[in-house]
This record gives sequence, C-alpha cells and structure tokens, in this order.
Amino acid sequence: MTGFLNIDKREGDTSTYVVNRIKGLVKCPCGHMGTLDPLAFGVLPVGIGNAARLFDYFLGKTKTYLARFRFGVTTVSLDRESPLIFGGSVPKAEEIRAVLPRFVGEIEQVPPAFSAKFVEGKRSYELARKGQEIPLMPKKVTIERLELLEQTAPDEFSFEIVCGGGTYIRSLARDLSEALGTKGFMSALERTKSGVFTKETAVPLERLTRENFKDFLIPTEEVLPFPVLEISDERYYHGVNYEVDLPDGSYKVTRGGEFYGTAKVEGGKIRPDKKLC
Repeated sequence: MTGFLNIDKREGDTSTYVVNRIKGLVKCPCGHMGTLDPLAFGVLPVGIGNAARLFDYFLGKTKTYLARFRFGVTTVSLDRESPLIFGGSVPKAEEIRAVLPRFVGEIEQVPPAFSAKFVEGKRSYELARKGQEIPLMPKKVTIERLELLEQTAPDEFSFEIVCGGGTYIRSLARDLSEALGTKGFMSALERTKSGVFTKETAVPLERLTRENFKDFLIPTEEVLPFPVLEISDERYYHGVNYEVDLPDGSYKVTRGGEFYGTAKVEGGKIRPDKKLC
C-alpha cells in the first residue's frame, strides 16, 4: 500500500502521535512530510508505505500559514509553552506593515533554541530546557509573502505567511519584533497548505478508521507534477543507467501502465530514483 493521507492535525497532538495512530490503522510504515509543533494545527501530509520515501521532495515545498504574534511580551520558547516575559511596547499596524518588506525574499534566520535541530549530537530543545547556551547558526530561508491581516487582541496581530521549507515561524515572530524595537512571540499557528495538500481537503485524524481510511488515500502519482514515462527496458528495473533522448529532469515511471516510481535524467542518462509502487 502506498499513497498519502492529508491530515488536519489538532492543536496539542504531536506529529509523531499522528503518524503512530495512522500506522496502527494502515499496518505499514508511515512518515509525516514536515513536522508541526504540538501547539500548531492544520495540514500534516502523511506518506503511507513507500510514499514516505518522498520526504526530501516535500521538505522544500512552499507552505502557507496563518499565524498570530503577540507583542510587548515574549517567552524563551517563542510560543505559549513557556512563561511570559514582559518588556517592550505594542506596535501599531502601520508600523508593522512598514517593516514587513525586510522579511520577504531570501533571508537569514536563526532557528529557535527550542527546536529539533541537532547540536553536538543532541536536540536543541533538550539543551535549552537545561538552560544551556545553544550555538545555532543562521540559515537561509525564503519567504514569498508576509501579509498583516488584522489586529486580533490589544497586543496581538494575525499574519498570512507563504514560505519555503525550513522556515521557523517562531523565529519570524522574534525577528519581526526586534525590527520593531520590542519583544514578541508566536501565539498561534495554523498550516493551511503544504505543497499540493490544502486545508480544504484535509481530514481530521478522529474521522479515520480501519474501514474507511482508503477512502481518503491520495495516490502517490497524483501529487507528483512530473511527466509520465512508460519504461519497458528491463535495464532500468535492474538499476542500470543508460542513455536516453530525454530532457534532464524528474519523471513518473509506469510499467505496463501501472505507476512504479520516479526516475531522473541527467546528462542524457536515465537512472532509477525511488520505487514507490
């Protein structure tokens, strides 16, 4: 069995909890396509069977979030999971809009100390919880759109964020606040889109049963925007690279009309990429 379940994750559930629940339903290996923190909710694609091998492909896909940031107050975890630290003022909407262009495009971002990044063989959040200093290096991320939506409380505003994979919304809340001369943190987060997976087609985990989960299973080939290539040459299925008259790029491979997996053509030679059937 292979394919995807587009889960509408609840606030409070961990991504690992969702995957483990689905493993219990489908009785085969699974993996999520990009972690959502427990306090975040929304779209969490889960690969079933061999589809979980596509994690790297989905890691870089564009994602859309609805986030709320509080200003004039922060926390060490940059979310609601740790005590409030007061300090700073609450900016006006026009002041926020004035600095947003600084955070659009390719920017450098330091991950939060409370993150799953590995530091000296340990997760960053494990060290942060012990009060240790964490030497996290800045990384380049891409934010395609950052829009202020509305003021949701006296000290809170909502934003829509369209960004590339690897972007930390908590870090964005911190850096935006610093640009405004104040403190801030992420008070809520919903992911509404991850690649081709959208909120409108996501299913709550509690709706899935052993009897109905196949009704929600999205075939792997439907989420891959590659040209289809029927391959009958047995060399391919034995892992042999050979010359082809095709443009470089990725392809969806069919065998006898049935989806098999993906291939890559580089320098005029084709090679197997991933078996996904």
